[in-house]
Amino acid sequence: MAEQADLILHGGDIVTLAERGDERGEAVAVKDGTIVFVGSEKEVLERWRGPHTVVRDLGGRALLPGFIDAHGHLGGIGLQAVIANLLADPDGDVTDLASLKDKLRSWAAGPVGADSDWIIGFGYDDAMLAERRHPTRDDLDEVSSDRPVLAIHQSFHLGAVNSIGLKRLGYSAATPDPEGGVIRRRELAVPPSYGEPDGVLEEKAFTPASDLALAGLPERELLMLFATGAAKAASFGFTTVQEGGTTLANLKALRDTAAAVLLPVDVVAYVKADEATASTLDDPIGVSDEYVDGVRAAGVKLVLDGSPQGRTAWLTEPYLTPPPGQPEDYCGYPAVPDDAVVAKQIATAVERDWQVLAHVNGDAAIDQFLKAVEAAGPGRRPTVAIHAQTARKDQVDVFARLEILPSFFSMHTYYWGDWYRETVLGKKRAESISPARWALDKGLRYTSHHDAPVALPNSIAVLSSQVTRRTRSGHVLGPDQRVSALDAVRAITVNAAHQYGEQDRKGSIEVGKLADLVILSANPLTVDPEQIRDIKVIETIKAGTTVHPPAPTDQASGTPSTAPTPQWGCSC
Repeated sequence: MAEQADLILHGGDIVTLAERGDERGEAVAVKDGTIVFVGSEKEVLERWRGPHTVVRDLGGRALLPGFIDAHGHLGGIGLQAVIANLLADPDGDVTDLASLKDKLRSWAAGPVGADSDWIIGFGYDDAMLAERRHPTRDDLDEVSSDRPVLAIHQSFHLGAVNSIGLKRLGYSAATPDPEGGVIRRRELAVPPSYGEPDGVLEEKAFTPASDLALAGLPERELLMLFATGAAKAASFGFTTVQEGGTTLANLKALRDTAAAVLLPVDVVAYVKADEATASTLDDPIGVSDEYVDGVRAAGVKLVLDGSPQGRTAWLTEPYLTPPPGQPEDYCGYPAVPDDAVVAKQIATAVERDWQVLAHVNGDAAIDQFLKAVEAAGPGRRPTVAIHAQTARKDQVDVFARLEILPSFFSMHTYYWGDWYRETVLGKKRAESISPARWALDKGLRYTSHHDAPVALPNSIAVLSSQVTRRTRSGHVLGPDQRVSALDAVRAITVNAAHQYGEQDRKGSIEVGKLADLVILSANPLTVDPEQIRDIKVIETIKAGTTVHPPAPTDQASGTPSTAPTPQWGCSC
């Protein structure tokens, strides 16, 4: 009786991902939230079944380790569920500017929008709109002439506002572009006039708009964003998620929320590097290897450039087609032009034992990052290159030498692969985006992420995109960069556990690890690779307890009325 398990799972395809020993198992026993047995069905039932043990037959379904989000924005996932959905198929139904405007008008009249200061929508993609362009101030003036309007690009690096929105921001023909950002103009002019803004804002010109607009959402919605995001992530099989690139104020709000509402997943947080390193406190973040109420802070995140699909990422070679108003040799631009600033932030983080994550999409931004990491020297925690979309082969070699872990946004191959080939990079350069095969060939434990809210936190899409690399049109983008289903699963389980330094307690189904598990309709390792995308998440189990689908008694009842109202934005 001393060995009575709380839960036994058997009768399915169990993928343990054990790095030593058998990768498959017949049965799993769980006690006090921990895996206590992995082995034969006969032995587990004889040794671990007691009068109070719940014994569940998987019915041929697959049991895998719970998925681990290598990079995303938990609050952004909640935000995605609250504001107007401007996404294209398959995640939404916006097809042109008319449908985009209809979505914004409908949201503005709804229960959240009616109480919001701004009319806000997220997820339009100029590559998918029939007009193949961004909405302008004139388009959004048709949505409202008396309320500010913000339409956020799917990359979360650009957006468009109406005329009232520009006035709220103080942007006019007399406003110069901020460092690391662009205010697009109707036509260029000679200072002191820079040209009348057309409503489209890039990078650090866009950030104040998103901060201002999202802060104007109803407080009841802001207070629930973390809980809403956690529930959404759990529905896709994630048991550990990330709040990447948050502010110190939002980190406190996250901790306050977790103390009041039982979150269904673990959350690892990273604070914006400029804010954290500028603090006079030795550790304003409170970095720890241990979770408190399911939350721990792990380090800092830098954002060194923008978005390839938005053509703001910093490249060493020009874009195939520059954005309107830019010259033929346009290569994007750095978010932090001063190399010394980048080097100081990374050196400070390493000195304080903070893990470093850096958003680097363009190869010029990767060069800047590698130079700073080499100067700072090795840290105790893995240094992570987030996205690394256009990493060159020689840069992957340096990743290996400096022990930098690349985390690829592999779904770019589906969402923007055709756009990259036709408009952004051209056919040759587009073939090697998210170069997972190069990483494997160098022995790197690469990870793959969803970067929600840029894409839905869809674990199955993350897996499928690595294995097939199919674009929206069905083209296989860079067949030589495809990986096996096993490597794809490792990228969001055991490799991601290594990225967080939690490989001793997460990432595989082994005795002594947390019973973080996911039940799938089929085994991604055995189905036809083209059918992985059809797999469904049936159930998510966190530390032995089912968190999706949630039991009625597990629904969050609210957050404390004293919780601070966060400022929302995303450095995706």
